[in-house]
Amino acid sequence: MTVEDARNAIEVDGLGVRFRRNRKGRRSIKSMFADASRRTPTGDFWALRDVSFTVKPGESIGVVGRNGQGKSTLLKLVAGVLLPDEGSVRVNGGVAPLIEITGGFVGDLTVRENVRLTAGLHGMSKKQIAGLYDEIIEFAELEESQDTAYRHLSSGMKVRLAFSVVSQLDEPILLVDEVLAVGDKSFREKCYRRIDEMLAGGRTLFFVSHREGDLKRFCDRGLYIRNHRLEMDASISEVLARYNGDN
Repeated sequence: MTVEDARNAIEVDGLGVRFRRNRKGRRSIKSMFADASRRTPTGDFWALRDVSFTVKPGESIGVVGRNGQGKSTLLKLVAGVLLPDEGSVRVNGGVAPLIEITGGFVGDLTVRENVRLTAGLHGMSKKQIAGLYDEIIEFAELEESQDTAYRHLSSGMKVRLAFSVVSQLDEPILLVDEVLAVGDKSFREKCYRRIDEMLAGGRTLFFVSHREGDLKRFCDRGLYIRNHRLEMDASISEVLARYNGDN
């Protein structure tokens, strides 16, 4: 690793990921030979292509773009949930991902069991989990639902639980997708105060949102994803101006 790599929290170089439009469909032998001479096989599309950028520790990045352009896919690649078809992603440090409501939680397990499981999978010891458990439940406002199966929770309760657990992880990089839009206003403001605290502690933030006020509140820099490519990398105010001008 070079000295420059060590200074960067995230290195993305020529990143590309390709999906099938019909995930359930099977490709025939004939179609495989027919596609061999084409750059992109029939039925496939590039969710992201030729994306490159670096992020230094402590930066707050807002990811902007219309629905379906690859913003959430980018976060999943940084989180290691997806693997790229071309290019590379290097993350120098652990990530605390809040990118899907159900990510990491098991429907048939109770709230109590899910807290222990998810925190444990992210490296917390049993002693650490026990010390933080009451705070996690109180923040999530789920004192009366600790023995309820996760699948019986409302979408808002699932968001509260996910954020409460993830925000306790001692990871240097926080990934936040649109999931906070599901929560009610009072809880969202509580989450935002927690994010402010985490940023003040030097965390790196990747934040996907359509809320312009939230992007300006948390982010100094913006990445504009358009037509599945990185259209612009500049200050968040410049990126939002360009995005608004295109839409």
